[in-house]
Amino acid sequence: MMNQAGHHIIPGHMETVHLELSDNTNALQLRRPFDPAAHDLESTFRLTRIGMDASVTPLRHGGLSLVQTTDFFYPLVEDPYMQGKIACANVLSDLFAMGVTECDNMLMLLGVSTKMTEKERDVVVPLMMRGFKDCATEAGSTVTGGQTVMNPWLTIGGVATTVCQPNEFIVPDNAMVGDVLVLTKPLGTQVAVNAHQWLDIPERWNRIKLCVSEEDVRKAYLRAMDSMARLNRIAARLMHKYNAHGATDVTGFGLLGHAQNLAANQKNEVAFVIHNLPIIAKMAAVAKACGNMFQLGQGLSAETSGGLLIALPREQAAAYCKDIEKQEGYQAWIIGIVEKGSRTARIIDKPRIIEVPAKDKEGELW
Repeated sequence: MMNQAGHHIIPGHMETVHLELSDNTNALQLRRPFDPAAHDLESTFRLTRIGMDASVTPLRHGGLSLVQTTDFFYPLVEDPYMQGKIACANVLSDLFAMGVTECDNMLMLLGVSTKMTEKERDVVVPLMMRGFKDCATEAGSTVTGGQTVMNPWLTIGGVATTVCQPNEFIVPDNAMVGDVLVLTKPLGTQVAVNAHQWLDIPERWNRIKLCVSEEDVRKAYLRAMDSMARLNRIAARLMHKYNAHGATDVTGFGLLGHAQNLAANQKNEVAFVIHNLPIIAKMAAVAKACGNMFQLGQGLSAETSGGLLIALPREQAAAYCKDIEKQEGYQAWIIGIVEKGSRTARIIDKPRIIEVPAKDKEGELW
């Protein structure tokens, strides 16, 4: 069967399509809901995958997909170079959460504040750009362009793009009953950054000074900066080696928010239960002293460029954590389990707080 333009049409499909496409001006009112089965598709077919951290677009070239993500935010640390690195690492984390380890290209998005003096701009902006580019280089990528605008607020971010074969990314929807949950960076970055700012705000500092020293806060701030600037690339590479069933990166919605989003998009009827919370040393006490401000213990404190939350087979998880520590020198933790349930996530009433690091070592950050 052919249409007027000479294109072949599969018999039986045209009638179904006509039910959904109409020349009638009231087509929106007449339109039927899309039924995958009516088009000989699997009844479980979904056009959208809301739970993915990056956009995955199949290309017309056989077997390849375009994987892209973008993000930007305001400065949260005082060092412009480190802010650039953190911004780049944060953009790339969405690719890494999908198990993608190679980024073909990056763009930088920069909003230069009109409230800065010319001298401030001349010092700060090049340092931020250098930090962003250095982080991209560390990730094996290149910044080839972008956009710079004048803006009331200083902002920095970017776009990460790569072309992948199907075996190069992991769709985050296959967690299974019996899996365990692994986290690859400690929580508490927002608390650490705020506590550091409060050193210069007496009324805020007075609120927390009984549970933490100035030295503790300065060290927590340096640890937070180091953690946020660290790439999740090795964590992503090891997801393939240890047969990960899905992951997400922990950022603005906090650990619980991202765990809930990941759980909601699983194919299997599962639930995530979190028992352990690895937190930058002393920041759990600071958060507690602030009442309900951060909700760190409830898993709702925002993180920036946080770790990957990964569903791994139980028998592989300990080896994953050992491998990442061997390769990077940083810990990862088993923080929970995957059980049968209704695609939800929760933190138990009294989770175990893991101080990171467990004890200070002279001259060492971690």
